[in-house]
Amino acid sequence: MSEEETPPRIWRVLGDKKGDNAQVEVVAEALERQRGWTSELRHLEMLPKYVKGKPRVAPTLHHIDRARSDPLEPPWPDLILTRGRRPSNVALWIKAQSGGRTRIVLLGKPAGWLSHYLSQFDLVITSSETLPPPFANVMQIDLPLMQIGAGRLAAGRAEWQAALGPLPRPLVAFLIGGPTSPYVYNAEAEARMRARIAQVLAEGGTPYLVGSRRTPPGFLHRLQTGFPDALRVFDWARPEGGNPYTGLLALADRFVVTGDSISMQVEVARLGKPLEILPLPFGWLGRLDDARRRLAAWMFQPPRAGHAAEPVRLALARGLYHLRLMQQTRHFPRFHQILVDRGLASWAGEAGAGHTTDHALSSAAEGDVARILGRIDPLLRGL
Repeated sequence: MSEEETPPRIWRVLGDKKGDNAQVEVVAEALERQRGWTSELRHLEMLPKYVKGKPRVAPTLHHIDRARSDPLEPPWPDLILTRGRRPSNVALWIKAQSGGRTRIVLLGKPAGWLSHYLSQFDLVITSSETLPPPFANVMQIDLPLMQIGAGRLAAGRAEWQAALGPLPRPLVAFLIGGPTSPYVYNAEAEARMRARIAQVLAEGGTPYLVGSRRTPPGFLHRLQTGFPDALRVFDWARPEGGNPYTGLLALADRFVVTGDSISMQVEVARLGKPLEILPLPFGWLGRLDDARRRLAAWMFQPPRAGHAAEPVRLALARGLYHLRLMQQTRHFPRFHQILVDRGLASWAGEAGAGHTTDHALSSAAEGDVARILGRIDPLLRGL
């Protein structure tokens, strides 16, 4: 696109999930900084039924509260940046209203069975924890683009310095997610976490447990039972005193993150902080699910150069997906091993990753963003 041409009209179609939105903002900021293309936010509010409930995958607005959402009306955009099932449904609806002219860039794993609509997304960008079908409009990058900004980190440091600064060191933040297939939060998971908490206390340090909205009721209470007052806890269900998450990201010495939470693992890793991954047990169906995910990890891997049988594998993978015999998914152990192999993490309780002092992560992220922009440019030619 030459300087004389009108810049494209770009919309960021987003819901209320801050982690999802932050990844879209990374791409939008890069388009503005490197291409001079600004974008407009179209914020969506969901109807109560769909705040947590999952709408069907389709070009539809039936799940959003139009009165509380930003207006969706022509002139329609040339390009939409979006993420997540609910906003991507709206993006598909907008594309239909534009007569198919609007291009859609979807960041993250496509939701549900998208075999009918996958081709409607002009570019699907997934990171290495995701196993999408290997189609031409699918692009894989290194790590998710999520990162805590310097301003937010500085604000967290300022707000929590007085409370966290005097605590006995090492200050170890335990970031706890919740049950996600194939993982369960059972007595074995509790025992693994209590063992690591005991290690920190034996060192004279401070374990700080931070739950999330997915943490099972009562789990945090059981974790702290029998431990001394040196143990600190934030319970999402009873948020007395405010959420220390950002303050801990700025001030904690180490982090232990449960295996189900890729987003928290990536946010810690991108800060270059020592990260420990706490593996979680599988449920009785989880082992079967893990086997399915392992098969998908092999079947849906990106095209490999120099393998004579690649056309057969790719054709089989695409066929299984279209026949709804194999779905895109995530394989958590595969992603954990990527972090460990790269020296960005260790297993809980083991000596391993320390501070990342080089710029490898930021350079990788910049390279991924440059590749994304290189795939977006051709989508806008001729519009």
